[in-house]
Amino acid sequence: MHDRLLIGVSARIYYPGADGMPRAGVWTKTLHYLEQSVAHWLLAGGAMAVMVPAVDADSVVKRSDLDLHDYAAALDGLVLQGGNDVAPESYGETPLHEDWCGDRVRDRYEMELIRAFVAARKPVFGICRGLQLLNVAYGGTLLQDIPTQRPEALDHRVAGRYEHHHHAVEFVPGTRLASLFPGVKRATTNSIHHQGIKDLAPGFVVEARCPEDGMIEAVRRGGAGYVAGVQWHPEFHDPAHPVTLDDTPILHDFLDAARAARR
Repeated sequence: MHDRLLIGVSARIYYPGADGMPRAGVWTKTLHYLEQSVAHWLLAGGAMAVMVPAVDADSVVKRSDLDLHDYAAALDGLVLQGGNDVAPESYGETPLHEDWCGDRVRDRYEMELIRAFVAARKPVFGICRGLQLLNVAYGGTLLQDIPTQRPEALDHRVAGRYEHHHHAVEFVPGTRLASLFPGVKRATTNSIHHQGIKDLAPGFVVEARCPEDGMIEAVRRGGAGYVAGVQWHPEFHDPAHPVTLDDTPILHDFLDAARAARR
């Protein structure tokens, strides 16, 4: 077996015409892609990143031809990338605005991936949308738009700033996440999301919150196995930034779980 860990990464999906702009060439095709920073984040930990493709009703390859359990058997862990909103239908609601319809195709594909990797006893880690999708996959719900449904909340996304928008997070004492940062009670992270957890999934514990408004910033599923996520993007951490959290311990904790699963 290859010495390096092989970490599966769920695909982001680009749909032609979704932005209403005329496109040509490859932009007329549905694209599955891996955001470079996620791949580099895993490479920095000594692992290899392997994007797992999605399959829908219009694909040449049908769902019956692809068993995601094969990926779970071959790979050592799974990272759920950020990206499009989770569709409200995935947690029993209807969109409050047409811009918040989300991506049902990606929801179904990623939830199937989660089930496959958990069944194979491989660790699963969610980033931003990935945290939200984990919560939904296990029975939780989301705020479709924080400014609309929690108008008193802090700004968790600022147009034009992307990963350069930051706010504080507080670690919940006694959690696994807190143990990775001994002596640190509060840290600063990037924040690039307009949705967030409303009802926490049964069996999950909160590992970090935004101290200004109580929004959930990190979760973990209780019991055996490794299913966890953070609302920020650890892959966007700039080592030269003077105050933002160095997420390296989170990466190593996830990869250590993957090595344990391999053994």
